[in-house]
Amino acid sequence: MKTIMVVDDQPNIRQLVEIALKKDGRRILAVESGERAIEVALSESPDLIIMDVMMPGGMDGFQTIEILRSNPVTCACPVLVLTAKSQESEKRRSEEVGAEGYMAKPFRLTALVEHVERLLN
Repeated sequence: MKTIMVVDDQPNIRQLVEIALKKDGRRILAVESGERAIEVALSESPDLIIMDVMMPGGMDGFQTIEILRSNPVTCACPVLVLTAKSQESEKRRSEEVGAEGYMAKPFRLTALVEHVERLLN
């Protein structure tokens, strides 16, 4: 069973992504912050992380990815950035911190599912 962690401060986005991806026995872990994402990633070892960039609090998505990449337990987990920031500079920053994919909000659910399938296989 594949485990996907969805990190987004907006409950409706977490729920939408969970509904779209919860098939074929996938396990979805939905968390609301970068700090919580690190805790859950260390304890649950997800197969994929879908990460928002702009989140309230002390840590944004890019900082979270950098911390995950620096830890031997989580460094190999692929990350898909899913963000409202659609500027080219944000896409470059995603690549710089080591994200394997980037999608801008609003997004098509079919495109999200296809991107997730590619990253999981």
